Amino acid sequence: MLPALSIASITPNLLIIVTVSFGLMRGKRSGLWIGFVCGLMADLLFGDTMGFHAIIYMYIGYLNGFCYHIFYDDDIKMPVVLTAASDLVYGIIVYGFQFLLRGRVDFFFYLRRIIMPEVIYTIVLTFLCYRILLFINRKLEKSEQRSVNSFV
Repeated sequence: MLPALSIASITPNLLIIVTVSFGLMRGKRSGLWIGFVCGLMADLLFGDTMGFHAIIYMYIGYLNGFCYHIFYDDDIKMPVVLTAASDLVYGIIVYGFQFLLRGRVDFFFYLRRIIMPEVIYTIVLTFLCYRILLFINRKLEKSEQRSVNSFV
């Protein structure tokens, strides 16, 4: 997603990290909306068809929101595993709709050269970005709590 973070023409999927993290930390509805906004940004920046990435990210955020009730803030294993699984599913869906339907059927080449390196790189960045997103989420929850307390 960001050319500055590209290593050997592989870029991490930071939008998946944000979508999965907020889906886990805030639930299905927030995951859905954060995913939709992240996907819409991806569509605006480098999408061929408007809404393709928005729908994929929206579903990813919503599905990760189901794990909201079993989420622990300080345990990084669940966000890493869900980010890896979500990025893998995202890569397979993108391959299916953008390459397979056009007749490019070498799936294992795409899996080995594009999907898996991106998943690994995204996992590495998840370890770095998750704490920052957790800090942002805690600040958002505190400000929401303050606004609720001042309203009542």
